Amino acid sequence: MKAHYLLSGTMALALAGLSQPALAACEDLAQLAIDHGQVTSAEVVAAGQFQQPGGGGVNPGVGGGSYADVPAFCRVQLTLTPSDDSQIRSEVWLPLSGWNHRYVGIGNGIWAGTISYSQMADPVRRGYATASTDTGHTGNGLTAEWAVGHPERLVDFGHRAVHVTTVAAKAMVAEFYGRAPMFSFWNSCSTGGRQGLMEAYRYPADFDAISAMAPANPMTDLMTQSMWAGWQGQRFQAALTPQVMGMVHAAVVAQCDAADGVTDGVVSRPLQCGFSPASLQCAPGQSEGCLTSGQVQAVANIYGGVRDDAGNVLLPGWPKGSEMQLLALVMGQEPFPVATSYFRDLVYGGQSGFDWRATPYPQYVADARSYGADVLNVPSDGLAPFFARGGKLLLSHGWTDGLIPATNTLAFHHGLYNALPASQRDSQLRLFMAPGMDHCGGGDGPSMFDTLGVIDQWATTGVAPQQIVATRPRQAMNMMGQPQGPERPAMERPLCPWPLEAVYDGTGDTGAASSFSCQRR
Repeated sequence: MKAHYLLSGTMALALAGLSQPALAACEDLAQLAIDHGQVTSAEVVAAGQFQQPGGGGVNPGVGGGSYADVPAFCRVQLTLTPSDDSQIRSEVWLPLSGWNHRYVGIGNGIWAGTISYSQMADPVRRGYATASTDTGHTGNGLTAEWAVGHPERLVDFGHRAVHVTTVAAKAMVAEFYGRAPMFSFWNSCSTGGRQGLMEAYRYPADFDAISAMAPANPMTDLMTQSMWAGWQGQRFQAALTPQVMGMVHAAVVAQCDAADGVTDGVVSRPLQCGFSPASLQCAPGQSEGCLTSGQVQAVANIYGGVRDDAGNVLLPGWPKGSEMQLLALVMGQEPFPVATSYFRDLVYGGQSGFDWRATPYPQYVADARSYGADVLNVPSDGLAPFFARGGKLLLSHGWTDGLIPATNTLAFHHGLYNALPASQRDSQLRLFMAPGMDHCGGGDGPSMFDTLGVIDQWATTGVAPQQIVATRPRQAMNMMGQPQGPERPAMERPLCPWPLEAVYDGTGDTGAASSFSCQRR
């Protein structure tokens, strides 16, 4: 049962009169004065009639959406200018009826550059007021060229745009419904996950509960890790093709699948997986169905993490099982453009002769942090004010995420857990790892679970989640251009609060969550 249905009968009746807009018609919001900005449009969108600007999401981290079942809402468009060089476009969507007295903020993918329309639709369907922002620039999300010569716009992307949007959105909510939201939530993945952590760090009063899935944090380190992964194939003149990475992935699954007590094609304990790519190295005279010595070393280095010339680990690597989505980082002639743009356009902007193949990795780590850490990174020991005021933080990450290594979130959680008093970390912090889940969804395992419902119920009842049931889509998400695969068997799993793991009880349907229990291994 979702948290917004848990109100007592008396409370629900008392609030019923506030479910409808009381003090302001939608169009009147166009005249509302807001700090450092203006309302550019306020209009009613009839049920099922919203059309996403541009005909679809140009940002790979956002995508297009379906709006046929979205109920009528008031669409408010804003332009916010907290600095002389800021031009932040944001939208606030306010349900015309059935508002559940809650507000939810929605984040972005990669370098942002567009409003996350498709992610705004679901909260409105469920009765939430919601808002999103382009963070102050327009683009496809793959490059940082928009920040060249515009340091204030980098600040807007780093943290300020989400905060000023949140302040303005809450003002809209109060004006439209005649009262402030009872609870305010943040619910997003990837860059949106980092934005949620940043809100808790810099603006701890903005949200009561935050879901940060696969957070791109620390962002400067992630840029270095992406460069590292993209370098390995060329470093050893070893093509890491879909066939090669598919061979490696199949071997990982074959060796490590059954650790949770059931063989189902999902690696549930990747940190304990003893697979070595050397086991696939070609024997003398063998040329097919095996890895060259260069491919073995490249894959091993991606697992092993960013290292200096002496072999010392500087940053974590990717868990075993993430090979298929890693293709996005390792197949090109250059590393992932999101990272190369950060270094080429920003960190080393204006410097001639930058060679991404020749830069030493200790220098990459240091230079990336020196340029952007103060604006882009969230320290794991910096969230004390958020927790002191009762904030709840739900962290989650898919083990097979090939774009952001799950080990980054484990490291952040470890530092945060140790920085908090026992009472706060036990009742206000949770991390759930999802076996077989790729970046923000997809993969071989169950990847669909209701993070918004979880944090809503947590904030409403004060009871921290002890498990989350995840389900697997019956249709796999295939890589672009690939034919649709066959329908998959149903699969549920309980996601367990770290460090507990789901283990098969030995009896019952292996596709049902009820056949598994959370245990410490």
